[in-house]
Amino acid sequence: MADLNQPPDDFVNQFLDDYFAECEEHLAVVRAGLLNLERFVDSSIADTAQLDELFRSFHTIKGISGMVGLSPAEQLAHEMEGYLRVLRQGEALLSKEGFDSLIEGTKVLEEVINAHKTHAPAPAIERTIEILREVVAGKDTSVTPAKGQPEQTQKTEDKKQWRFLFAPSQARSEAGINVNTVRARLQSIGDILSTTPLVHDGDVLFELIVSTSASESELDALKDLELTSEPIEPEEKVEPITPTSGTSQTISTSVRVDLVRLDQLMLLVGELVVTRARLEKNLKSIRTSVTPVQWRQLQEVHVAFGKQLRDLRNDVMRVRMVPIAEVFDRMRFVVRDISRETRKQVILELSGQETEIDKFLVERLMDPLLHLVRNSISHGIESEEQRIAAGKPAEGHIYLRATTAGELVVIEVGDDGRGIDVKSVAAQAPEVALWDDEGRIDFDRLLETISAPGLSTRDHADRASGRGVGMDVVARAISDLDGSLSVFTEAGKGTTFRIELPLTLAITDALIATADAQTFAIHRSAVQEVIEIEPGSIKVLENNEIILHRDEVLPLVRLSRVFNLKDKKEGSLHAFVIGTGNRATGLVVDKVLGLREVVVRSLSDPLTDVPGVGGATELGDGRPILILDVMEILNASRHVYASQQSH
Repeated sequence: MADLNQPPDDFVNQFLDDYFAECEEHLAVVRAGLLNLERFVDSSIADTAQLDELFRSFHTIKGISGMVGLSPAEQLAHEMEGYLRVLRQGEALLSKEGFDSLIEGTKVLEEVINAHKTHAPAPAIERTIEILREVVAGKDTSVTPAKGQPEQTQKTEDKKQWRFLFAPSQARSEAGINVNTVRARLQSIGDILSTTPLVHDGDVLFELIVSTSASESELDALKDLELTSEPIEPEEKVEPITPTSGTSQTISTSVRVDLVRLDQLMLLVGELVVTRARLEKNLKSIRTSVTPVQWRQLQEVHVAFGKQLRDLRNDVMRVRMVPIAEVFDRMRFVVRDISRETRKQVILELSGQETEIDKFLVERLMDPLLHLVRNSISHGIESEEQRIAAGKPAEGHIYLRATTAGELVVIEVGDDGRGIDVKSVAAQAPEVALWDDEGRIDFDRLLETISAPGLSTRDHADRASGRGVGMDVVARAISDLDGSLSVFTEAGKGTTFRIELPLTLAITDALIATADAQTFAIHRSAVQEVIEIEPGSIKVLENNEIILHRDEVLPLVRLSRVFNLKDKKEGSLHAFVIGTGNRATGLVVDKVLGLREVVVRSLSDPLTDVPGVGGATELGDGRPILILDVMEILNASRHVYASQQSH
């Protein structure tokens, strides 16, 4: 006989996206809840509200995992639910071993769900389950219930839970037997804990879990309902759902939407942006063919269309935005785990968790931030003895900050550790000059050097920071997201990595410029200002062009030379100022055409994999325009000038 609790695969598959989304929500609640619960380890006080919330999350994960047939996740959630039940009922206090088992169980549970999502091999769960059972088996049964925890009465203990299955049909409906009838009859003998629709061989069934003290003879009175019934074993008992005060049913105002559908919606908005650009071009061509009144009316419609399109773009982007706390909260687990392994006292300080970024970026930010946080603990934070000897607090501090600046999100990962050992880095890469003529650290070159694959200043590898792995992954990931990475370090004071990313990668404002009759686009968010340059103001120093700008020396990089184009022979030039302070550089172009809203198209053909090219767009005339990655251009320019000097 087929298992009624296992729906067919094609039925399950259509709910998998919802399953993964719901698991993600509950795991976020669990991660935050466990970290809040840690302060009650080995305490005589129990945070019953937090335990209840964790129990509900694990209970839900267990239920929905069973519905989609993911048995390992169901088993893990069941074991953690069992330990939490012991804590809720006051049969034991939260021990350090018990808390660690919940942390480990949560990590393995997340790995199991992610493996199912990516079709990867599932991790082993046997050892984790064994540890959880050992913790439950070793509970102190002499412990009295925590204050505020109600003791179970004899009446509750006498109650038993039953599983009823009801199969609706036309004949039963005509006989007056439907779901409402069944529900009313079952409520007359006990409490309905849950009602769940199931599918078996294309038919819909309803599973009702009832807690009742009725005898089996009393249950025989339900035979006219044609129900299938079976008792639930004590360890399987379903906890009752606490009713919400007020209305019996709360209508949710939230709708879960697949990210793929939002991507499609953003693509449609992008097509509208291109269509508007074509409309603008065609309007210019007919200006002399219409009367002034008609032209004014056309312009009013065009301006209104542009405003509505921008509002639509902003609203679609807002739907895709999620708080960066989704990433930051996971780093709390990482810090706890790595600091315990390295035996360092580390405090994580978060700010700007409410900052919102595109959901697409959240998934891809996880690994870069993970590497930076691990490196901060492994490379940056000193041991307790070293910190005290240096006059620092015994606890090291890691800082995670997020802010928005225009259409950019800025994320900083910092620590108050020893700082980067620049001399050690220089010894690993003696061909790189890491100091300028005045003895100041060139942070751009330092970052480029430590991001080189295989570089490591560690004498041994560990789990927190493997040899030569990390910064190259971070730099490449940030570059793939059209972002920029910078570093600042001070010996004995600490290190800060700064990540700047566009809020979204689909549609952006871009500055349009030309070089040797070729047209290019540059992300507006990457440009600090646009300046005009007279050829006579350009000076040459060691084969590098510079100008005096705001009483500071501004190095220049000609876009024409980066792409082997012809320089402009006469007339003024324009430059985009990239970066700030002593790290600012002027990217020189022939002419700036203006600011346009463009749709970013990624380039996947290997033939277009050119340093400095980050995508393509069109401006309404059907011709492709390259979107430049200015940070890659500045890096590539160093090699261009180095090659010129060698000749």
